[in-house]
Amino acid sequence: MLFSILKDFLQSTGFAALTYKEVIMLIISFILLYLAIKKEFEPLLLVPIAFGMLLANLPISGLMDPPVIEVVKDSATGTLIPQTKKIGGLLYYLYQGVKLGIYPPLIFLGIGAMTDFGPLIAAPSSILLGAAAQLGIFITFMGAVTLGFTGPEAASIGIIGGADGPTALFLTSRLAPHLLGPIAVAAYSYMALVPIIQPPIMKALTTKKEREVVMEQLRPVSKKEKIIFPILVTVVVTLLLPSAASLIGMLMMGNLLRESGVVDRLSKTVQNELINIITIFLGTTVGATANAETFLSPSTLKIIMLGLIAFSIGTAGGVLFGKIMYKMSGGKVNPLIGSAGVSAVPMAARVSQKVGQEANPRNFLLMHAMGPNVAGVIGSAVAAGLLLMFFKS
Repeated sequence: MLFSILKDFLQSTGFAALTYKEVIMLIISFILLYLAIKKEFEPLLLVPIAFGMLLANLPISGLMDPPVIEVVKDSATGTLIPQTKKIGGLLYYLYQGVKLGIYPPLIFLGIGAMTDFGPLIAAPSSILLGAAAQLGIFITFMGAVTLGFTGPEAASIGIIGGADGPTALFLTSRLAPHLLGPIAVAAYSYMALVPIIQPPIMKALTTKKEREVVMEQLRPVSKKEKIIFPILVTVVVTLLLPSAASLIGMLMMGNLLRESGVVDRLSKTVQNELINIITIFLGTTVGATANAETFLSPSTLKIIMLGLIAFSIGTAGGVLFGKIMYKMSGGKVNPLIGSAGVSAVPMAARVSQKVGQEANPRNFLLMHAMGPNVAGVIGSAVAAGLLLMFFKS
């Protein structure tokens, strides 16, 4: 009797339902948690993503299960009424913010409020570095089409090259929602792994002399310029590309809250409480999409590989254009700032600073790198708008 009860109990636990694929995914989540906690690789992103992955691969938990809807006939009126037979899991409902494209613009609102656009305004030429770093998006798009992905799927995969998780989610939710899980995990994982992926590429494409270049201090930017800039960009970009309005609009609104100086309470809320809450929801649900059944498949492995290629080409494109600017300026521009043209703010700018200081301890490239970094955020949103315009049916 006792043995039978014990057997029934064990069969009802997750241990009995655990598959080898889920074990593999749990090990991957443990590795990501290790990188986030021990190595401090963008823990704000990687901890919720890894823990969401862990939760999604614990069997029978039902955290990502959709609700069960049953259609019944009303006895009084005879009309068919949908009734919820079983409610969905917690993460399923939180995931709707990703699926419906709500979280990405809100993340952009927070990024805008936290970011000083002054370096971009002071050095408008840095927008070219941001544009050059989007090269990976379009090259990978062509590669994905060659591998058999459809146009909308290839566009969604290519946008990973911008190293901009919110933009990747936004575009994929509209063009290829069935690929949202692997693309989301790839985009955010590469954002978190910027300190590992970028430095070897940056060092391979530059000489020690180029890395040692100390750049001149940027000119001061007036408050009037900082207020006019987000308004002007919103008007121009939205008129040119209406499909990019939600991303660019929220990014610039956040920056206007910061720079106007009259809404400190709103600015601080967006910079802290709002973006922190959205990051928790977004990271956890993005990780939860990486369940064993969908993640461990050939198409997912292709997406992850193409995403890495896209990100690497984007980094290389920015650095190579930085070398062109180095030559044209007579050696006054450090090519390392070109790598910050990808949209991972401010991680990519910090990597430029770190690699620059390794070559020359007197090098302070952070503010110079923030120009291309901000340009990259705008550039990836514009690229997403273009792809959305071309492929949205």
